[in-house]
Amino acid sequence: MDTILIEIIKYLMIIIMALYSYRSFSVLRRGKKEEDRSFSYMLQRTDIFGIELLGFLALYLHTQDTDVLIYGAMVCGLFIFIILSYGIIYRDAPKLVINHMCMLLSVGFIMLARLDFDLAKKQLLMAAAGSALMILVPVIIKKIKILDLFTWFYAAVGIVSLAAVAVMGSLSYGARLSFTVGGVTLQPSEFIKIIFVFFVAAALSKSTEFSVVVKITVVAAIHVLILALSKDLGAALIFFMVYLVMLYVATRKPLYLFAGLICAGLASAIAYFLFDHVKTRVTAWKDPFSVIDGAGYQVAQALFAIGSGGWFGSGLYQGAPTSIPVVEQDFIFAAISEEMGGVFAICLLLICVSCFVMFLNIAMRIRVKFYKYIALGLGCTYIFQVFLTVGGVTKFIPSTGVTLPLVSYGGSSLISTIIIFNIILGLYIYKENEDEYIEKRKNGKKRKQDKTVFTDLE
Repeated sequence: MDTILIEIIKYLMIIIMALYSYRSFSVLRRGKKEEDRSFSYMLQRTDIFGIELLGFLALYLHTQDTDVLIYGAMVCGLFIFIILSYGIIYRDAPKLVINHMCMLLSVGFIMLARLDFDLAKKQLLMAAAGSALMILVPVIIKKIKILDLFTWFYAAVGIVSLAAVAVMGSLSYGARLSFTVGGVTLQPSEFIKIIFVFFVAAALSKSTEFSVVVKITVVAAIHVLILALSKDLGAALIFFMVYLVMLYVATRKPLYLFAGLICAGLASAIAYFLFDHVKTRVTAWKDPFSVIDGAGYQVAQALFAIGSGGWFGSGLYQGAPTSIPVVEQDFIFAAISEEMGGVFAICLLLICVSCFVMFLNIAMRIRVKFYKYIALGLGCTYIFQVFLTVGGVTKFIPSTGVTLPLVSYGGSSLISTIIIFNIILGLYIYKENEDEYIEKRKNGKKRKQDKTVFTDLE
């Protein structure tokens, strides 16, 4: 009986996820009335709690553990806190971004509770702390008007922090990624990528002359080189591609884009011959089944999981995703595909794409270059990380060891993504205030002109 209920719950979750994904794009249509948008946002929030309740009900039916229900109630409490607090403090904040953050967290909490309940509890604690602390980020973005003056300070902080990790960081799967302080593991590159975007945005917003571009490129190359020497190639790729996109948008010169892509190709070839673990990942990517007893085991198991899940999945606890190494972090997309199905996984990707579209939409509307470039850079950081994660799991590209933002387990990744979403919220609020200020100036000038005309007539 429980198996039948879990199967029914699975299909209900797929339907809810599909409806949520549809609404994610329908609210972006031009000409849609504000009342209709507000209603769609309300329905999305109903979807979030629906997914959460159904997911934890399925987990409880299998485990019969009341701790699962308590955990689910705590997750719902976190979402209520996020929705209400942002609604009260930031009335102008885009509800779609807040909804997406909650939905992605919801999927992550459900899958982590299924895969490793202890990790799920840690993830909830970090999400609650991050949400409570980072709620002030939009205020900082809105109020502090001198963030573009710290260009070289951002660069210095980034380089020094990454260099410290490269020298003193602990090894993880062959790469120096993190520090462990008081039992808490921190991965600085997750936070430096945000500071890096601020550096590039501040520098390019001041000038795009060739001499300035050369200086910025040298500093960006130092960031990427340190990450490459630390063997954190996933982060190095993110830094490089984000810089390349921001540079092209700021300068509108295709030559920079083509030169960057050529350099990326050469750097990839050099990395292949210099680093053994790069060779291992490329070998696993080319034919994981030929080395399934070694380097290809993780990718092969992920492909088996995705294939066995099909379009509609096997249902929670009805698959074997725990056979995939590090499934809670780098390969959680495979677990979602196996137990929730391809349709659910595609809807999850559509939500990620909707986030990116919203970020770009905000970037295009902002008039101040510095803030425009920040929104663009953070949007590219987010979507490229999604691409690297999903691409590695599906064997589209070699695995790079990065997490799926807000879904995978990982404190540094989780909090840095929450910061990114909060910065975007702050930029949206800034844009709304910017529009109101410009409109007031226009109306003021119009009233002044009308008064002048009236005086002339007298």
